[in-house]
Amino acid sequence: MHVDYSVYLVTDNTPAILGDKDIIEVVRAAVEGGVTIVQLRDKTSDTAEQIRIAKALHAVTKPAGVPLLINDRVDVALAAGVEGVHIGQDDIDLASARRLLGKDAIIGVTANSLQEAEIAAKGGADYLGVGTVFATPTKENTKSIIGTSGVQYILTSLAQSAPEIKTVCIGGINAKNCQRVLYQTAAAQKSLDGVAVVSAIMAAKDPKKAASDLRELVATPPPFATSISAPALSHEDIVRIIPELVKRLAGKKPLCHNMTNLVVQNFAANVALAVGASPIMSNNSMEADDLASFGGSLVINMGTTTPEMRINHLNTIAAYNSVGGPVLLDPVGAGATQQRREGVAALMRGGYFDVIKGNEGEIRTVSGATGFKQHGVDSGASTLTLDDRVQLVKSVAAKERNVILMTGETDVVSDGERTFKISNGHAYLGEITGSGCTLGTTIASFLAVEREDKLLAAVTGILMYEIAAERAAKRESVRGPGTFVPAFIDELYAIRQESAAGNGDWVKAAKIESV
Repeated sequence: MHVDYSVYLVTDNTPAILGDKDIIEVVRAAVEGGVTIVQLRDKTSDTAEQIRIAKALHAVTKPAGVPLLINDRVDVALAAGVEGVHIGQDDIDLASARRLLGKDAIIGVTANSLQEAEIAAKGGADYLGVGTVFATPTKENTKSIIGTSGVQYILTSLAQSAPEIKTVCIGGINAKNCQRVLYQTAAAQKSLDGVAVVSAIMAAKDPKKAASDLRELVATPPPFATSISAPALSHEDIVRIIPELVKRLAGKKPLCHNMTNLVVQNFAANVALAVGASPIMSNNSMEADDLASFGGSLVINMGTTTPEMRINHLNTIAAYNSVGGPVLLDPVGAGATQQRREGVAALMRGGYFDVIKGNEGEIRTVSGATGFKQHGVDSGASTLTLDDRVQLVKSVAAKERNVILMTGETDVVSDGERTFKISNGHAYLGEITGSGCTLGTTIASFLAVEREDKLLAAVTGILMYEIAAERAAKRESVRGPGTFVPAFIDELYAIRQESAAGNGDWVKAAKIESV
């Protein structure tokens, strides 16, 4: 029996989710809207009532060719004559369920870990409900939140041990995040077959429209997805292409929206103007939809972090993600305090970042590393070798399906497939406030005009920024950090003007190596 798992509805009859709506009518509307499989989950009704509801639901789903499964209760499934069951780790065992229901029944199993997934697959489950992906109020007995990276890890292993088994993700999945989850987990060798939702449909005012919207979202790539395969970038390509990209930026003057810390707003605005972008400094998410519609990019900088600011960040990220506007995350001081570590985790659960840039401590925090503490916003002494840093950056980029930049004496930047080491820059950058923040502004400006090859945009921003610093430091008028800043802004502007005039000789100073 072929089963389409793409939009999997799990019911919830609690007042907090269902409200005063009739569960039969909600499912009817959802089936009309395009859900492909339904699971009746009812933890409160007695057996007779569950059987009655199951039979009523089956009268809706069966004519539409939509399988109906019962959560946990094999007896209810048999009595109602539905297509199968879904069992959790604490429910009836898989072998017993199969023996009672027969070989043709659909049996799904919840898998919160790789071990659970592999046991269920080996035991003959038809599909796995992988999760919990995100925290959700609809299920209180959540063992752990595994996130998209946990789903990805399970899928990668199943690709080798059980490539034929079907999988859906579950836990906090909705219209805002389903495309991102599918996109990021597709970096694994095995892709998800669908998404399972609860409140996204059961709590919706219009379940039919909610189901239809989800069906369309699941079938299409997210707006921020790239369509190109990653082209190789030789040193000759970089010398040839990058000045043209700088010229494009100067010609388009895209909006660069900075939600940045209060210390560097003026400096960041001046850097954006110097490279050719049009800056706006706004931490007000009520402006997000309007600003996102202008075709520019967004910088999320955690230098000034509060719970209220986190809400503003999340709302603004959602606005840019919805239209494919590039978003750069600068997780300033990410490993310094518990609040900042929690903030990074919340932001990464809440949206997609095209580029994440940070120092060693910050990128280690982004990767989920524990057992170390970052001191302030500075990276401090490196505890990783250069080879270790390269491997970490590549692995995080592959996992997040984006570009990761780890700054340092030698920068490492990767999209998971192509990786570069860059050794430009000057010591004065480490002696002024906001040099890392304004590098983020520079890269985001290039993302606004080069959305397909995000690694190329990042490399262009890094080289323009760091070569400008080298040129500024050589000026006779520069005697230290105080005189360096205005000279640095002048050199950014000079590189922009040279490139616009067709002179790209500046990029010959690039110290870049493909890894």
